[in-house]
Amino acid sequence: MVNQEHGNDFNFPNDKFMAEIKFDDLLRTGAHFGHVTSRWNPYYEPFVLMVRNGVHIINLEETVKNLNNAIQFLQDTVRDKGEILFVGTKKQAKDIVQEEADRCSMFYVVERWLGGTLTNFSTIKKSIKRLQMLEKEGSSIYENLTKKEIQMLNRERIKLSDQHRGIKDMRRLPDAVVVVDANHEMTAIKESNRLEIPVVAIVDSNTDPRPVDYPIPANDDSIRAIQLIISAVADGIIVAKDGLNVVEESTSELDAVESVDKLTSDDDSENESISVDSAESQTVEERETDNEGAEESNTHSSEAEEVSASEDESEDEDVVEEKTKDESTENKE
Repeated sequence: MVNQEHGNDFNFPNDKFMAEIKFDDLLRTGAHFGHVTSRWNPYYEPFVLMVRNGVHIINLEETVKNLNNAIQFLQDTVRDKGEILFVGTKKQAKDIVQEEADRCSMFYVVERWLGGTLTNFSTIKKSIKRLQMLEKEGSSIYENLTKKEIQMLNRERIKLSDQHRGIKDMRRLPDAVVVVDANHEMTAIKESNRLEIPVVAIVDSNTDPRPVDYPIPANDDSIRAIQLIISAVADGIIVAKDGLNVVEESTSELDAVESVDKLTSDDDSENESISVDSAESQTVEERETDNEGAEESNTHSSEAEEVSASEDESEDEDVVEEKTKDESTENKE
């Protein structure tokens, strides 16, 4: 038995599905009829309402309450992206289980339960791989074989297809198992308990409900009762999957908006960096031009100084010549 405390940690839309099954609906399907008192299981006593004409009458109020709890658990499992396996190999349940499992896109077993389907799943996967190889058109496995060998392979393919048709695409162990008639499918329940996989099962008065995590007390021999309960379970799973798809779509939209905002902010920052770089380049250019102007002014000033110095030197030379001329003239006189 696994812990039944399965909370919903996510804020999903208000899609909480309560089974639209009333007391009268179950009453009309004969879900309240149990087995004769001589075949009952003592641990089933909490679900027994009374004994009438040597037959136990099941308390349908417990059925509605437990069914709602089971559906809520399955919805939480689906919201966590879990997979569910439906099991119903008895004659009354085969067609119903297959139809409802296909409707909610889950896996199912409606032929004989192969021992080790869960506990020896690695071998089952090899068998499924063998089936896929046999079903592949133009497979090399059919080359160079006699007619008798090909017939043997075809018989093997048909056998494997019947055994694995509901779990052919199952890549891992399921997160929950839904069982019709827990007494008839006790092997599947034992394997689930060993692997600590939660079990939801319809239990009749001849069944021990203790190995079942979410027992649904009802008549498991009534086709109409099985149809009503399994349909409600499938409806709850579909509602949860639709809510999960809505949440994923809204999440993807939010991610898209955030990515667009991020791109916009990146563009703005790039534009700002470009503007800053252009401003810096302009300031650098202005500084360079100022430096060039200063250098040119310094050059002009130095040239002017050199010109003035040369002029002063020439004037000094003229004065010296005049003085020498004057001195020579005085000496002559």
